[in-house]
Amino acid sequence: MPELGYTELTNLGEKEFGLIGLGVMGQNLARNFQNHGYSVVVYNRTEQKTREFVARHTEISAAYNLKEFMGSIGQPRKVLLMVTAGSAVDATINSLGDLLARGDVLMDGGNSHFQDTERRCIDLEKRGVNYLGMGVSGGEEGALKGPCIMVGGPREGYDQVSEMLNKIAAKVDGPCCQYLGPRGAGHYVKMVHNGIEYAIIQIIAEAYDILTRASGIKIKQVQGIFSKWNRAELNSFLMEIAAEVLAKYDSETKLPLISLVLDRAQQKGTGKWTSQSALDLGIPTPTIDAAVQARNLSALKDERISAAKVFKHPTKLRSLRGSLVQSLRRAVRASIIVSYAQGFHLLRAASMEYGYGIPFAEVARIWKGGCIIRAKLLDSITRAFRTDESLSNLMTDSRLARELMSSEKSWRGTVKAAKEAAVPVPALNASLDYYDGYRSERLPANLIQALRDRIGAHGYERIDRPGHFHTNWSA
Repeated sequence: MPELGYTELTNLGEKEFGLIGLGVMGQNLARNFQNHGYSVVVYNRTEQKTREFVARHTEISAAYNLKEFMGSIGQPRKVLLMVTAGSAVDATINSLGDLLARGDVLMDGGNSHFQDTERRCIDLEKRGVNYLGMGVSGGEEGALKGPCIMVGGPREGYDQVSEMLNKIAAKVDGPCCQYLGPRGAGHYVKMVHNGIEYAIIQIIAEAYDILTRASGIKIKQVQGIFSKWNRAELNSFLMEIAAEVLAKYDSETKLPLISLVLDRAQQKGTGKWTSQSALDLGIPTPTIDAAVQARNLSALKDERISAAKVFKHPTKLRSLRGSLVQSLRRAVRASIIVSYAQGFHLLRAASMEYGYGIPFAEVARIWKGGCIIRAKLLDSITRAFRTDESLSNLMTDSRLARELMSSEKSWRGTVKAAKEAAVPVPALNASLDYYDGYRSERLPANLIQALRDRIGAHGYERIDRPGHFHTNWSA
């Protein structure tokens, strides 16, 4: 059945688009579609939330049961789910049941695990329903003003909704919306996006920690440093909001609000999923892994308080303040490059393993707008993949490689200074180790292989002849 256009609806009561789930993201996406000229009907399991929303936004229609909701949308229906990832998505799909018809497009805009999306795509395909896993990044502001949209699923389903998705998306060198491949491709890319986000946030947090704890620089000065960095090569949304956060003062105490925030970070799981998938595919993502583990360590607040009473802490490195700021800037930049390199390396492996055919240059391009990890650096990454789509690792791009090599001295000096001050820098350190390991022609894995053979007769390969060998090492 051909797609019904905006002016082709014969029943003026029919809506062009339906949205289920009125959390903050769902509400703002509904408003975004409405603001771009699409008639929208919404439904939420909690009736009161629906009534409160449409009372504030009278131009948007509401339904109070799923039959009424589905009946009010012009066919083939286009429905976006914005419910909590996991069992709630399956429950909503089951509740829709026979209300779904062949040719309908059902989109999941939550942070669903890509394997759940794979399963749902296959199940709904049997019923003729086009199920799209749609990664949406940008937070509540992006949802309203223009998010980055990463879509996977049947191509024919995407073609039915591509015009409206492109209209509501952020715009940087075109709409920041892209079809990325079949089944779970969109949610996989969104998962890796979030893994990179974890890494960059941890890197920025470590820079803040070095400047304040290791160097004794006041928060107001750190805010100025971050603002300056954001006006140059470290320009990014995350650096921008880091400076914004550091500038906020508590109205009661008149202290920087950040100094009153508990140092115990939470997580929703997408960073962990990235690390788990990387382990499954045999792709090293140590900076992302370090960021996940750093949050886990931060959660042990009571234990850390007890340990701090046992272990004496070194003095601050005030004498290194001037030189450290410049070195730290380079170390942060290099570590962020490495974070993107790990993420795209994982995307390449997943694209091959799952048959996604992910267009890496387009991923980099759409990440330039709307999404949380948007950054000036993505211009260089987009160029790198447009120059060589088969690029195995971003670090080997000639321009990025030169930048990493020129940052080495500062990078090492920063990590060394942090170690001397006993300030943990898991992400900066993991990034440097990854860089050193990836460019090492020879690693000590020869001893690992020999020990494995000694322990369990697993065998080993030799550098001077082909084949698989075993040695009785104890004889």
